Amino acid sequence: MSVLAPLRLPAFRLLLTGRTVSALGNAFAPIALAFAVLDLTGSATDLGLVVGARMLVNVVFLLFGGALADRLPKHLLMVGSSVAAALSQGVVAGLVLTGNAGVPLLIALAAVNGMAGALALPASSAIIPQLVPADGRQQANALNRLCFNGAALAGAPLAGIVVASVGPGWGIAVDAAAFLTSALCFAFLRVPREGVRERSNILTDLRTGWSEFRSRTWLWVVVAGFCVLNAAWSGGLFILGPVVADQTIGRQAWGLVLAAETAGMIVGAIVAMRLRMRRLLFFGVTCTAAMGLPLLVLGVRPHFWPLVVAGLVAGLGVEQFGVAWETTMQEHVPGDVLARVYSYDMVGSFLAIPVGQVAIGPVSDAIGIEATLVGAAALMLLAVLGMLTSRDVRHLRHKLPEPAVAPMEESTA
Repeated sequence: MSVLAPLRLPAFRLLLTGRTVSALGNAFAPIALAFAVLDLTGSATDLGLVVGARMLVNVVFLLFGGALADRLPKHLLMVGSSVAAALSQGVVAGLVLTGNAGVPLLIALAAVNGMAGALALPASSAIIPQLVPADGRQQANALNRLCFNGAALAGAPLAGIVVASVGPGWGIAVDAAAFLTSALCFAFLRVPREGVRERSNILTDLRTGWSEFRSRTWLWVVVAGFCVLNAAWSGGLFILGPVVADQTIGRQAWGLVLAAETAGMIVGAIVAMRLRMRRLLFFGVTCTAAMGLPLLVLGVRPHFWPLVVAGLVAGLGVEQFGVAWETTMQEHVPGDVLARVYSYDMVGSFLAIPVGQVAIGPVSDAIGIEATLVGAAALMLLAVLGMLTSRDVRHLRHKLPEPAVAPMEESTA
């Protein structure tokens, strides 16, 4: 099937449009919010508290979001979440633009935004099978990843320009408008009714999901490794990164560095779709070693072009893992429990992000920004090596598509 075939489906086009617009707005959010807090207090610790609050609440509510997505119409959950996110970001933008923002208020609004995102994320991931036939889902997922990364690629430099030109408040306002547009797209989705499912309580559903999650060694080993990777990566890139950029390359250039990483992800997705290898998970995990490169360069040589190259290479590595991980999950986890296992995957992988974002400021105050960034890069490499010690991660087999067999020609002898 052609990569563009799912675009013939009106419902998928609406889903893709809503998610792409939301990704474009979200490209503005981390840059605008980071510099809004730095303008307000100049403290990396305060920035970590604001960003970490969103992530912490997001992680807390993810499991409930997965359970709700199995019980309620998924597109309605996505509409409600997008409206709540638009309102919370709109209030943040208003506070920043009017000079009334304070760290406690920003923390509270970030928590609301995190809860809204948690309630929608499992639904937005699980709705594709309802909209796209089985033989088109690989193409649909590829289009989702490419459009998401493309929107982030366009949004990051635009965010840098907007923040540098008119201030971070307007950058956050763009994110609010994007969420509102996404809500309109999701509201017009026409989703086929799901089959009647035997009722059970949420706790039973969560226990079933947990049993399926912990029964697969390759799954929980990789998720545990990503706890470490994500903590170091998010704290170094999104907390200390803007601090270093403010002192060296500037805000607009920092947006371009983040865009370079996203460009690497786009190229990586195209490369990954064409890979044919039996040990796909092993290859993907190995490629995550590249994620530490931007942190290492920030700590050792924070100049524009080295950071751009490091971002590109990191993006390539991230996307090799992303495609390998999604393919492995879909192939080796039964469909009737995939959404719940996916929610445990998200919680486990994301759990350490707010811890890293909150902790990295005080750590850098104690030992210095450069030492913290280099140490975070080393910690990420150790996490990758730790995942690769698992035999299941190294040897889990991916089933390759059978090659087409040409008909044998009749002998004329």
